[in-house]
Amino acid sequence: MIPASVRTHASVLLAEAVTALAVKADGVYVDATFGRGGHSRAILERLGPEGRLLAIDRDPLAIAAARQIADRRFAAMHRPFAELTQALRESGWVAVDGVLLDVGVSSPQIDEGTRGFSFRFEAPLDMRMDPTRGETAASFLATADVREITEVIRNYGEERFAFQIAKKVVAARSERPVATTGQLAALVREAVRTREPGQDPATRTFQALRIHVNQELDQLALTLPQALDALKTGGRLVVISFHSLEDRIVKRFMRDQASNDSLPKRLPLRSAELPPPRLRLVGKPVRAGAEEVAANPRARSAVMRVAEKLPDPPVRKAA
Repeated sequence: MIPASVRTHASVLLAEAVTALAVKADGVYVDATFGRGGHSRAILERLGPEGRLLAIDRDPLAIAAARQIADRRFAAMHRPFAELTQALRESGWVAVDGVLLDVGVSSPQIDEGTRGFSFRFEAPLDMRMDPTRGETAASFLATADVREITEVIRNYGEERFAFQIAKKVVAARSERPVATTGQLAALVREAVRTREPGQDPATRTFQALRIHVNQELDQLALTLPQALDALKTGGRLVVISFHSLEDRIVKRFMRDQASNDSLPKRLPLRSAELPPPRLRLVGKPVRAGAEEVAANPRARSAVMRVAEKLPDPPVRKAA
């Protein structure tokens, strides 16, 4: 049964994302981050009888919510989006008209206290988006050394007190395991001397551990090329990210695929021999408006980027 606190979820940039997909009535689309289905339902509203939509999510609760959609045009798969190619192969789809990624943690995952994502609730320190596989945050903190913990918190949380936090954790676990959200939050608050107004000292550390446990940045970097390969000519890739580390990956990928300037400058190649761009950037990055942010403060950091698949170059015949 799906807990009441996770049955509803306001999808960020809902109208903007679905409009950016340029949904065709008979098109084939992938919502690679189903969440609680806001984007999927909006896509289904625009599809005709011959359209198709595949939803993917690594969270079993999200898949449970997806299975409540009784629509022959819709299918859902329990898997991380880095397995996009495999999911399409199993679905029998060769190419698609659009892929949507709404990356990062979802509001239901944060709001369901037992998942361990938030310091607002006392819970086991889990943080896995898919609780059926992988290492928990508590397991990582139980075995990692000061250097490893420091690198994770500094690199993924951009936390300037990462070393002090890591030392606190390692010292504390010598007496008892750091196994709950409350224990970790208390240790971080002891180690962090100053923090931005309105932000809990534990915010950056919890973000960093969540990203590490779920390999979120690696998953995103693996998925983007798969999405590009899966798109038909004219198909759209729409990505919504929520912090600078994610957005940097998306921005660089789309920029590199929209130009041929990424090759070394002194290669002895004529312009006609350069590989043509595979993507065309569509518009400027889109952010949530003031009205949406007021209704859903988590939308404040959202950035949406859109690109369109260009035709593949003609195959040259051998001389």
